[in-house]
Amino acid sequence: MGDGRWRTAGSALMRVVVVWAVSTLTMLALAGILPDFQLQSDDGDSITKIAFTAAWGAGAFGLLSALVWPVLVRALLIVPALVLGMLVFFLNGSLLLVALRLIPDGRGAANPETAVVVAAVMSAVASATSTALAVRDDNAYRRRLSRLADRRRRRSGADSGRSGPPGTVFIQLDGVGHDVLARAADSRLMPTVANWLADEEGHRLTPWRTDWSSQTGASQLGILHGSNHDVPAFRWYEKETGDIMVSSRPASAIELQRRAIARTHDGGLLTLDGASRGNLFSGGADQLALVLSMAARLGKGRRSRAGYFAYFSDPANAVRTALSFVAEVCREIGQSTRARIRKDTPRIKRGGLYPFIRAFATVVERDVVVAAVIGDMFAGRTAVYADLVAYDEVAHHSGPHSRDAEKVLARLDRSLALIVKVAEHTPRRYRIVLLSDHGQSPGETFAGAYGLTLKDLVRAGCGLPVPRRAQRTRSGSEARDAVRIALHRPVEEGEVERRAKPSDPVVLASGNLGLISFPDIEGRASREQLDRSRPALLGTLANHPGIGFLLVRSERHGSVVLGRGGTEVPVSDLKDGEGPLAPFGPGAAAAVRRTDTFPHVADIMVNSMHDGATGCVHAFEEQIGSHGGLGGEQSRPFLLWPADLSAPVAEGAELVGAEQVHEVLRRWLRECSGPQIPLAQPGAVGGADEAGGAVQAAG
Repeated sequence: MGDGRWRTAGSALMRVVVVWAVSTLTMLALAGILPDFQLQSDDGDSITKIAFTAAWGAGAFGLLSALVWPVLVRALLIVPALVLGMLVFFLNGSLLLVALRLIPDGRGAANPETAVVVAAVMSAVASATSTALAVRDDNAYRRRLSRLADRRRRRSGADSGRSGPPGTVFIQLDGVGHDVLARAADSRLMPTVANWLADEEGHRLTPWRTDWSSQTGASQLGILHGSNHDVPAFRWYEKETGDIMVSSRPASAIELQRRAIARTHDGGLLTLDGASRGNLFSGGADQLALVLSMAARLGKGRRSRAGYFAYFSDPANAVRTALSFVAEVCREIGQSTRARIRKDTPRIKRGGLYPFIRAFATVVERDVVVAAVIGDMFAGRTAVYADLVAYDEVAHHSGPHSRDAEKVLARLDRSLALIVKVAEHTPRRYRIVLLSDHGQSPGETFAGAYGLTLKDLVRAGCGLPVPRRAQRTRSGSEARDAVRIALHRPVEEGEVERRAKPSDPVVLASGNLGLISFPDIEGRASREQLDRSRPALLGTLANHPGIGFLLVRSERHGSVVLGRGGTEVPVSDLKDGEGPLAPFGPGAAAAVRRTDTFPHVADIMVNSMHDGATGCVHAFEEQIGSHGGLGGEQSRPFLLWPADLSAPVAEGAELVGAEQVHEVLRRWLRECSGPQIPLAQPGAVGGADEAGGAVQAAG
């Protein structure tokens, strides 16, 4: 505790010295520019003497501003705002004239009009410098947010006590697997998480198992809305409309949300006094910011960007985040350059706009979402669910176990520590639940390992021409779509597959899960139909070393799983640890059987190979850390909850599927705050009230 106080005092002293030095240089520059402002005697002085005079004047002005200015402003509160606004400049100029009078030997002098200009410039420079120095000072940032929120509560007359039931904050660390989090805690890379786990009355950690589609769209829809039925992948083709659904595209997200609500007849996890921040879906919350499904709405309903505007309306926030953004761009360029020099493998291209997309995900979105959560806590909201996507974005390009990704985890832990500190000053107590939607599995891309993409392999199996050079498969990115929405740029609502003929196959990738559909075959194609029209296709795919297994419908045996060497197992007979599913661990058979029942399951579902010894898979996208299918850590996210809440499942049982996680979180909300009120009108989508209020409480 003592060391912490000394560090805080030292940091504050250092900021004072730096601001003083910058103010001194500013005063010297103004003395050289303005003819009616001088810092030397009429006979002239040495440079050292002039510098000493400037330092004295800057120090005196800073001290007067700190001590006298608050008293003057409080005394003049009875003055009308317009008059006070005009007096500010003259009062500031008067303080500067007093400061110049305090310089020994009368070396400082300025006309009253010039003093007003000099004082205004010095105040602006000192403020900007102080804000920039506080970029990495989370304690200073927290104290400022607390003061702003306290003023807001006093104006609204809200109760400042901490009585009543506690609220709940759910923080989703996107893409962080259970084993990754456990290692980060054990190594003290994430000290906040480590302290939670070390405390017997702190938090408990458990893994849970995703569905076959191990990605944010399926997992978060299930967690927030209680159903991810008919979400076979991150992107898929719907034959009846010819549309390609993409989970991170606004129109697709709001349609998925509508389907989930229609199926459950419930608005979602956050229906009662909830807030949704940085998510794909609203969860039924009234308070929304940076929610992609809401970006599909026009006019006033288009609230997904409101959080950005509310956050950056505060200049201090803008400076803090802008400087961190520039630093992150430089960090990514340096890291990718070192990776190329060292010839790290596996490795993918990280040029173009990627450094800026990464900086947006790891800095801008993090800062805005954390500020929104803090605002929600100061506002006393009952339930808050927020998604931090930083690790997921970096791990895709650098690898889930890379040093780059570890550094992101350390910065995320600092954000968690800030939220924990804020919880000590909020009007109600808060329980903080940490969870992830999936993990990530490492491995070289399919194209990197075999010199052709999945689409190339499918076309070859169909007897269609294949490009001489493997075409790059575009990687899906929630952060990229979020950037476009933040900048008010249009987001394509479906990815157009470039096909020479309408009958050509549609091949889509979701991490190491591939989906192949044939528009010229009505309904779900059967194995027999494909063998007649494209006799080499299924054998080409099933026997490829980079592919683990296929799922296809059979007219004779129902749906079947195909593996190498002609292996064929009916879905009804699938068993974990046997046949083509042997490398994929427990739960694989049940996950495949469930997906097989979806109306929009692809004609051929393709899962890449999985090396059980290394945990590696082959992504069909440009990703060396991937998720979306079965295999390795991607299917093993985590749930970290306060020990005073009930256990997620009975001892010895396993938590399986996002829908079951939803039920656990609902139970915890009931334990904290009593029964949740269901949506009044089944089928309605959660409202999109102004989201800026909660952020402004923090900013």
